[in-house]
Amino acid sequence: MSLLTHPSRRVATGVLLFSASLWGLSWMPLKWFIAQGLTGPMVSLLSYGVVGLFASVFIWRQRAAWRAQWGMLLALAVVGGWANTSFVNALMLGDVVRVMFLFYLSPVWSVLGGWLFLKERIPPLRWAAVVMALTGLWLFLGGTGGMNLALSFVDVLALSAGFCFAANNVIARAAQQVPMVSKTFAVFAGCGVMSLLATSALGHSVPTQMGMGVWIAVLAYGFVWLLLATATWQFGVTHIESSKAGVVLLAELVVAVLTAVWFGDESMTALEWAGGALITLAAFVEAIDASPAPQPQGT
Repeated sequence: MSLLTHPSRRVATGVLLFSASLWGLSWMPLKWFIAQGLTGPMVSLLSYGVVGLFASVFIWRQRAAWRAQWGMLLALAVVGGWANTSFVNALMLGDVVRVMFLFYLSPVWSVLGGWLFLKERIPPLRWAAVVMALTGLWLFLGGTGGMNLALSFVDVLALSAGFCFAANNVIARAAQQVPMVSKTFAVFAGCGVMSLLATSALGHSVPTQMGMGVWIAVLAYGFVWLLLATATWQFGVTHIESSKAGVVLLAELVVAVLTAVWFGDESMTALEWAGGALITLAAFVEAIDASPAPQPQGT
C-alpha cells in the first residue's frame, strides 16, 4: 500500500508517462468508432457514461472521506467531464494534429487566468510563453496567408477541452482529501451526464446495425482504456509537482502528432510544423516554471 499512497517520484513519473501515451493514442479507436457510424456524444455516453454509472456506487461509499471537500469533487466532475467529452468529440470530428495543438495552448490559459482572476504577478518568461503560444497558433492557422482565423466548432471543442483539462489538474492536486478512486470516477460520471444531455438534445442514437463486436469494443474502450488512462493520470498529477507533471504530459502531444502523421494519413506543412513547435515550446516553458505557488490545502 505504501507504493500507492507514497510512491517515489520515479514510479509516479512512469505512471504519468504511461497515461500520457494512452491519451496520445486514443484517437485511433475514436476514428474507428466514427467509421462504424457512432457519433462523438454517443461514444462518450457508452464509454464514460456506463463506467460512471457503475462507479457512482464507489463514490458514494467514500463519502465520509470526501465530504469535507465535496465542492472539489463536484468541480472535478464538471470540469473533467467537459474536458473529456469535448476532447472525444473534437478528435472524432476533426484533424488529430490540429485538435492536439489547439488542446495544448495551456500556457495561454494558465497565465491569463492567473493574471486576470488571481491577480498573480507574471514573470517575463511566462509572458514570453504566451507570446510563443499565440504566435504558434497564428502560424499553425496559416500565418499571413490565413488571416481569416475564424475558429470552427471542432476548434472551440479542442480549445475548451485544453482549458478544462488544465483546470482539472489544479483541482485534482488541491483536492488532497478526496480519495483517488472518487477523483477518477467523478470525471466519468460528469462526462456521462454531459454526454446524455448532448445525445438527447441532438437526437443521436445507437446505429440499428451495430454489431456485437462494436459493442464490445466501445465497452472495452471505457472500462479498460479510459479507466486505466484516467486512473494513472489522476495518480500522477496527485503525486508529482505541477511543473514536472506538465513536462511529462507533453508526451501525449508528441505521441498523438507523430502517430497521426505516420499512421493516420495526416500531413503538416512547414508552417504548421513551425507553429506546432512554438506551441510545444511554450507548453514546456510553462511546465518548468519555478515561480512560487501556494500549497494546496490538506498537504
